[in-house]
Amino acid sequence: MGSGAVIWRMIQARMDLALRLMLGGRHRLPTGEFAQRILGAGAKRARRLREGCMIRSSLRGLSVLALSFAVGASQAAELPELGDRSSGLVSPATERQLAQIALKQIRSSVDTIADPILKYYVKVNVHRLAEFSGISEPALTTVLIDNPQINAFAVPGGIVGINLGLFLYAHDESEYSAVVAHELAHLGQRHYARSVEEQRAMTPWMLAGLLASLAIAAGGGGEAGMAALLGTQAYAQDKALRFSRSREQEADRIGLNTLERAGLDPDGMGRMFERMQTAFRFVDKPPEFLLTHPLTDARITDARNQAERFDGRTVEPSLDYQFMRARARIHYADSPRRAVADARSLRGGGDADTYALAVALSRADHHEEAVETARRLHQAHPHSLLMAASLAEILIAAERLDEALVLLSNRLRINPDNEPLTYLKAEALDSADRHAEAAELLWRHARVNTDDVDVWHLLAETAGFAGDTMGVHRARAEYFALFGAYRQAIQHIEYARRLVDTDDRTLGARLDQRLLDLRTEYEAAREQSGPRPG
Repeated sequence: MGSGAVIWRMIQARMDLALRLMLGGRHRLPTGEFAQRILGAGAKRARRLREGCMIRSSLRGLSVLALSFAVGASQAAELPELGDRSSGLVSPATERQLAQIALKQIRSSVDTIADPILKYYVKVNVHRLAEFSGISEPALTTVLIDNPQINAFAVPGGIVGINLGLFLYAHDESEYSAVVAHELAHLGQRHYARSVEEQRAMTPWMLAGLLASLAIAAGGGGEAGMAALLGTQAYAQDKALRFSRSREQEADRIGLNTLERAGLDPDGMGRMFERMQTAFRFVDKPPEFLLTHPLTDARITDARNQAERFDGRTVEPSLDYQFMRARARIHYADSPRRAVADARSLRGGGDADTYALAVALSRADHHEEAVETARRLHQAHPHSLLMAASLAEILIAAERLDEALVLLSNRLRINPDNEPLTYLKAEALDSADRHAEAAELLWRHARVNTDDVDVWHLLAETAGFAGDTMGVHRARAEYFALFGAYRQAIQHIEYARRLVDTDDRTLGARLDQRLLDLRTEYEAAREQSGPRPG
């Protein structure tokens, strides 16, 4: 039996195992029976389904292999683009293909944050900085990873990942944005493609392994990724890591320019570097970011000196950033009670501390005090979208649903289709047993936010409450597809197709087309994974 056949059987075995685990686990959504089951469940119990991801360790090995082989296959077929020497091996089109593969792998390998308010802040910040960074990516996808360590990464093709822990270490918006701007500079300068171009001696297998390992390590699964790679790939990654250090200064300087053009403080980069160096100077195992972005005194000094090129400016502190930093601290508190105690112990007395107390009280089920605290803060900052969303979230938790819906509806008139406001309104409608309205709102929202796994998860749950079995399967299919679990996605579309009324030809045709698209993607993944046995 050839090596390709062996690998293919390994992949098939992992896929079969993943299917059994997912259909047999407590999060399974296998058939139309799910709709009947969820209709009989309590709302709070059903909502806990969002706390966990149903596709994690069972798909990690499959994702590593698929990523390695898919990139190895696609890079050989690409033609260079004129005017871009680095695209001889890795063109922008190849990078975008890699990005989609890597994104599915990251989702299935690490835990992500479902908080719609935090996700929105991260997304807006990344796109704001990208506007001033000169990056040519047509679209960027952000991933907020549930990890308390400092890390940020950019995958070629437009994926920007942020560890929630970055908020814990960056004391202000400029420090936080300095790290993001640095990563965007790597994308804008195509450092990744340039490093591959300068390592033409690498074989396609080594290149494929390098691409896979970078995506896995960037997503927070460094140890799992390393264990899954072939021995030759370790050599390739070591070469790429040493080479990437020569690009760090260039990314620093471009990032400084981005900060200045975005109206932020360029000194924030030097402050952030010093803060990281001090925090991890004597630790045995520094965070992933410092392993791939080593800090030296010379680099910190250079960042300080380069910042002096810009005219001095006074940058107003970002209250929204401090709100998000408070949410991150509460997320990693030992318990809701501990979060409340920590918030009460704050001595600053500023609005950020008040916000931390309101959110912590809500998480600890002290709803009356949480509502009153948040309402006062909202009255002090009536134009803050994030504060309005936070008050709505606290009102929903307190079951003051009419007040939450009025607040959200008014804000959505000013900010139509806003992501956290829409998501929270759907949750409020769901809690008010207005499931059909919530599902209708989420279907409109999902058509725009097609790559948001949390929207599809909530939609499947809401469709179940509304008694829409077909909607459950359609939403679950999109959810599975975003993890690269094509067999499960196809299965759910097939279930949905059987439920379509014979007279509804439009919906039938739409599902037929979606089924064809998923099967095409699945077959492409199989082809890229190597020759089939027999």
